[in-house]
Amino acid sequence: MTRIALNAPITDSDIRIPAVQAPRAYTAKDAAVLNWRFGNLTAERLLWVAARHLFPGRLAVVTSFGADSAVVLDMVSRIDRDLPVIFLETGKHFPETLAYRDTLVAKLGLTDVRSVAPLAEDLSEEDGVGDLWQRDPDRCCELRKVLPLERALRGFDAWVTGRKQFQAATRSGLEAIEAGDGRIKINPLHDWDYGDIRRSFEARGLPDHPLVDYGYLSIGCQSCTRPVKPGEDARAGRWAHAAKTECGIHRDG
Repeated sequence: MTRIALNAPITDSDIRIPAVQAPRAYTAKDAAVLNWRFGNLTAERLLWVAARHLFPGRLAVVTSFGADSAVVLDMVSRIDRDLPVIFLETGKHFPETLAYRDTLVAKLGLTDVRSVAPLAEDLSEEDGVGDLWQRDPDRCCELRKVLPLERALRGFDAWVTGRKQFQAATRSGLEAIEAGDGRIKINPLHDWDYGDIRRSFEARGLPDHPLVDYGYLSIGCQSCTRPVKPGEDARAGRWAHAAKTECGIHRDG
Protein backbone atom coordinates (compact mmCIF):
# COMPACT_ATOMS: atom_id res chain seq x y z
CA MET A 1 0.00 0.00 0.00
CA THR A 2 1.48 3.35 -1.06
CA ARG A 3 0.92 6.60 0.78
CA ILE A 4 -0.37 9.35 -1.49
CA ALA A 5 2.21 12.09 -1.89
CA LEU A 6 1.34 15.43 -0.34
CA ASN A 7 0.56 17.27 -3.56
CA ALA A 8 0.05 14.43 -6.04
CA PRO A 9 -3.15 14.41 -8.10
CA ILE A 10 -5.85 12.31 -6.46
CA THR A 11 -7.70 9.80 -8.61
CA ASP A 12 -10.04 6.92 -7.90
CA SER A 13 -7.20 4.48 -8.57
CA ASP A 14 -5.11 6.19 -5.88
CA ILE A 15 -7.83 5.82 -3.27
CA ARG A 16 -8.75 2.18 -3.95
CA ILE A 17 -11.67 2.37 -1.52
CA PRO A 18 -15.23 1.52 -2.59
CA ALA A 19 -17.41 4.59 -3.05
CA VAL A 20 -20.00 3.16 -0.68
CA GLN A 21 -19.26 1.26 2.54
CA ALA A 22 -21.76 -0.24 4.95
CA PRO A 23 -22.14 1.90 8.09
CA ARG A 24 -20.31 0.40 11.05
CA ALA A 25 -18.55 1.30 14.28
CA TYR A 26 -15.05 2.57 13.56
CA THR A 27 -12.17 1.76 15.88
CA ALA A 28 -8.82 3.31 16.70
CA LYS A 29 -7.23 0.74 14.38
CA ASP A 30 -9.42 1.91 11.48
CA ALA A 31 -8.40 5.50 12.21
CA ALA A 32 -4.71 4.55 12.34
CA VAL A 33 -4.91 2.91 8.90
CA LEU A 34 -6.68 5.93 7.41
CA ASN A 35 -4.23 8.28 9.07
CA TRP A 36 -1.29 6.34 7.64
CA ARG A 37 -2.76 6.49 4.15
CA PHE A 38 -4.14 10.01 4.06
CA GLY A 39 -2.84 11.91 7.11
CA ASN A 40 -0.08 13.69 5.16
CA LEU A 41 -2.41 15.26 2.63
CA THR A 42 -2.88 19.01 2.73
CA ALA A 43 -5.97 20.12 4.64
CA GLU A 44 -8.20 20.81 1.65
CA ARG A 45 -7.16 17.62 -0.15
CA LEU A 46 -7.87 15.58 2.98
CA LEU A 47 -11.37 17.07 3.12
CA TRP A 48 -11.84 16.29 -0.57
CA VAL A 49 -10.87 12.65 -0.07
CA ALA A 50 -13.11 12.30 2.99
CA ALA A 51 -16.14 13.88 1.30
CA ARG A 52 -15.81 12.32 -2.15
CA HIS A 53 -14.29 8.90 -1.50
CA LEU A 54 -14.14 7.76 2.10
CA PHE A 55 -17.55 8.86 3.42
CA PRO A 56 -19.71 10.12 0.54
CA GLY A 57 -23.10 11.11 1.91
CA ARG A 58 -22.04 10.17 5.44
CA LEU A 59 -19.75 13.07 6.41
CA ALA A 60 -20.77 16.11 8.47
CA VAL A 61 -18.81 19.22 9.39
CA VAL A 62 -19.15 20.38 13.00
CA THR A 63 -18.28 24.03 13.62
CA SER A 64 -18.60 26.61 16.35
CA PHE A 65 -18.39 29.56 13.93
CA GLY A 66 -15.60 30.67 16.22
CA ALA A 67 -12.28 32.44 15.76
CA ASP A 68 -10.77 30.04 13.19
CA SER A 69 -13.88 28.34 11.79
CA ALA A 70 -13.97 30.25 8.51
CA VAL A 71 -10.88 28.44 7.17
CA VAL A 72 -12.40 24.95 7.20
CA LEU A 73 -15.78 26.28 6.07
CA ASP A 74 -14.17 28.00 3.09
CA MET A 75 -12.53 24.71 2.13
CA VAL A 76 -15.90 22.99 2.43
CA SER A 77 -17.50 25.59 0.18
CA ARG A 78 -14.91 24.88 -2.51
CA ILE A 79 -15.42 21.10 -2.29
CA ASP A 80 -19.17 20.76 -1.80
CA ARG A 81 -21.42 23.57 -0.55
CA ASP A 82 -24.13 21.00 0.16
CA LEU A 83 -22.13 19.16 2.83
CA PRO A 84 -24.08 19.14 6.12
CA VAL A 85 -22.67 21.70 8.57
CA ILE A 86 -23.70 21.28 12.22
CA PHE A 87 -23.72 24.24 14.62
CA LEU A 88 -24.51 23.59 18.27
CA GLU A 89 -26.90 26.38 19.20
CA THR A 90 -26.44 26.20 22.95
CA GLY A 91 -28.56 29.25 23.72
CA LYS A 92 -25.51 30.80 25.41
CA HIS A 93 -23.57 32.13 22.42
CA PHE A 94 -22.33 35.67 22.03
CA PRO A 95 -24.63 37.71 19.74
CA GLU A 96 -21.50 38.36 17.66
CA THR A 97 -21.12 34.63 17.02
CA LEU A 98 -24.67 34.28 15.72
CA ALA A 99 -24.20 37.28 13.45
CA TYR A 100 -20.85 35.89 12.25
CA ARG A 101 -22.52 32.56 11.48
CA ASP A 102 -25.05 34.27 9.25
CA THR A 103 -22.33 36.33 7.55
CA LEU A 104 -20.18 33.29 6.72
CA VAL A 105 -23.10 31.16 5.54
CA ALA A 106 -24.12 33.88 3.11
CA LYS A 107 -20.57 34.65 1.94
CA LEU A 108 -19.60 31.01 1.39
CA GLY A 109 -22.95 29.86 -0.02
CA LEU A 110 -23.31 26.94 2.39
CA THR A 111 -26.68 25.29 1.76
CA ASP A 112 -27.15 22.80 4.62
CA VAL A 113 -26.28 24.49 7.92
CA ARG A 114 -28.09 22.82 10.81
CA SER A 115 -28.41 24.76 14.07
CA VAL A 116 -28.97 22.08 16.69
CA ALA A 117 -30.42 23.13 20.05
CA PRO A 118 -30.75 21.26 23.36
CA LEU A 119 -34.09 19.68 24.19
CA ALA A 120 -36.43 22.10 25.93
CA GLU A 121 -37.46 19.42 28.43
CA ASP A 122 -33.81 18.84 29.41
CA LEU A 123 -33.27 22.52 30.11
CA SER A 124 -36.57 22.88 31.91
CA GLU A 125 -35.74 19.99 34.22
CA GLU A 126 -32.11 20.80 35.03
CA ASP A 127 -31.42 24.40 34.01
CA GLY A 128 -34.63 26.29 34.41
CA VAL A 129 -32.98 29.60 35.32
CA GLY A 130 -29.93 29.16 33.08
CA ASP A 131 -27.26 28.98 35.78
CA LEU A 132 -26.20 25.35 35.37
CA TRP A 133 -22.92 26.57 33.84
CA GLN A 134 -21.99 27.88 37.28
CA ARG A 135 -23.31 24.97 39.35
CA ASP A 136 -22.17 22.09 37.15
CA PRO A 137 -20.35 23.14 33.96
CA ASP A 138 -19.81 19.55 32.83
CA ARG A 139 -23.53 18.81 32.98
CA CYS A 140 -24.30 22.10 31.24
CA CYS A 141 -22.07 21.09 28.32
CA GLU A 142 -23.65 17.64 28.34
CA LEU A 143 -27.15 19.07 27.92
CA ARG A 144 -26.29 21.88 25.54
CA LYS A 145 -23.54 20.29 23.39
CA VAL A 146 -22.86 16.59 23.87
CA LEU A 147 -26.41 15.23 23.70
CA PRO A 148 -27.50 17.52 20.83
CA LEU A 149 -24.44 16.52 18.82
CA GLU A 150 -25.11 12.83 19.41
CA ARG A 151 -28.59 13.32 17.97
CA ALA A 152 -27.31 15.42 15.06
CA LEU A 153 -24.66 12.87 14.05
CA ARG A 154 -27.05 9.95 13.73
CA GLY A 155 -26.68 8.58 10.23
CA PHE A 156 -23.15 9.93 9.78
CA ASP A 157 -20.03 7.76 9.90
CA ALA A 158 -17.52 10.62 10.12
CA TRP A 159 -17.30 14.27 11.01
CA VAL A 160 -14.89 17.15 10.53
CA THR A 161 -13.53 19.27 13.39
CA GLY A 162 -11.44 22.43 13.49
CA ARG A 163 -9.13 21.34 16.33
CA LYS A 164 -5.43 22.17 16.16
CA GLN A 165 -2.35 21.06 18.11
CA PHE A 166 -1.22 24.59 18.97
CA GLN A 167 -4.43 25.49 20.79
CA ALA A 168 -3.56 23.79 24.06
CA ALA A 169 -1.14 21.30 25.60
CA THR A 170 -3.99 18.78 25.80
CA ARG A 171 -4.22 18.82 21.99
CA SER A 172 -0.50 18.63 21.20
CA GLY A 173 -0.69 15.03 20.01
CA LEU A 174 -3.70 15.49 17.75
CA GLU A 175 -3.67 13.42 14.53
CA ALA A 176 -5.25 14.23 11.19
CA ILE A 177 -7.63 11.28 11.52
CA GLU A 178 -8.85 9.65 14.72
CA ALA A 179 -11.76 7.62 16.06
CA GLY A 180 -14.25 8.39 18.81
CA ASP A 181 -17.64 7.02 19.81
CA GLY A 182 -17.62 4.66 16.83
CA ARG A 183 -17.07 7.39 14.23
CA ILE A 184 -14.08 8.75 12.36
CA LYS A 185 -13.04 12.33 13.11
CA ILE A 186 -11.19 14.34 10.49
CA ASN A 187 -8.96 17.15 11.80
CA PRO A 188 -7.66 18.83 8.62
CA LEU A 189 -5.95 21.71 10.48
CA HIS A 190 -4.37 19.50 13.17
CA ASP A 191 -0.79 20.62 12.46
CA TRP A 192 -1.50 24.25 11.54
CA ASP A 193 -0.15 27.03 13.75
CA TYR A 194 -1.50 30.50 14.41
CA GLY A 195 0.52 31.95 11.55
CA ASP A 196 -0.95 29.41 9.11
CA ILE A 197 -4.44 30.44 10.20
CA ARG A 198 -3.79 34.15 9.73
CA ARG A 199 -2.17 33.65 6.32
CA SER A 200 -5.13 31.56 5.20
CA PHE A 201 -7.62 34.21 6.32
CA GLU A 202 -5.74 36.81 4.27
CA ALA A 203 -5.26 34.64 1.19
CA ARG A 204 -8.90 33.54 1.14
CA GLY A 205 -10.31 36.98 1.92
CA LEU A 206 -12.18 35.77 4.98
CA PRO A 207 -13.74 38.07 7.60
CA ASP A 208 -12.65 37.72 11.22
CA HIS A 209 -15.00 36.92 14.05
CA PRO A 210 -15.77 40.34 15.61
CA LEU A 211 -14.43 39.26 19.02
CA VAL A 212 -10.94 38.33 17.79
CA ASP A 213 -9.88 41.98 17.98
CA TYR A 214 -10.76 41.92 21.68
CA GLY A 215 -8.47 38.99 22.53
CA TYR A 216 -10.88 36.10 22.13
CA LEU A 217 -8.78 33.41 20.41
CA SER A 218 -11.16 30.54 21.16
CA ILE A 219 -14.84 31.40 21.34
CA GLY A 220 -17.56 29.32 22.94
CA CYS A 221 -20.51 30.22 25.13
CA GLN A 222 -20.59 33.77 26.44
CA SER A 223 -20.93 32.62 30.04
CA CYS A 224 -17.76 30.49 29.89
CA THR A 225 -15.39 32.43 27.62
CA ARG A 226 -13.01 35.29 28.39
CA PRO A 227 -10.24 36.98 26.39
CA VAL A 228 -6.85 35.28 26.34
CA LYS A 229 -3.99 36.95 28.20
CA PRO A 230 -0.53 37.38 26.64
CA GLY A 231 1.44 34.14 26.80
CA GLU A 232 -1.60 31.92 27.43
CA ASP A 233 -2.74 29.01 25.27
CA ALA A 234 -5.36 29.92 22.69
CA ARG A 235 -7.98 28.02 24.71
CA ALA A 236 -7.02 29.44 28.11
CA GLY A 237 -10.08 31.65 28.03
CA ARG A 238 -12.48 28.71 27.96
CA TRP A 239 -14.00 27.64 31.32
CA ALA A 240 -11.46 29.72 33.21
CA HIS A 241 -13.83 29.62 36.19
CA ALA A 242 -13.73 25.81 36.38
CA ALA A 243 -11.31 22.87 36.33
CA LYS A 244 -12.29 22.06 32.76
CA THR A 245 -10.60 22.21 29.36
CA GLU A 246 -13.03 20.50 26.96
CA CYS A 247 -16.81 20.49 26.57
CA GLY A 248 -17.03 16.71 26.22
CA ILE A 249 -17.83 16.19 22.56
CA HIS A 250 -14.28 14.97 21.88
CA ARG A 251 -14.00 11.76 23.84
CA ASP A 252 -13.68 8.04 23.21
CA GLY A 253 -16.80 5.99 23.86
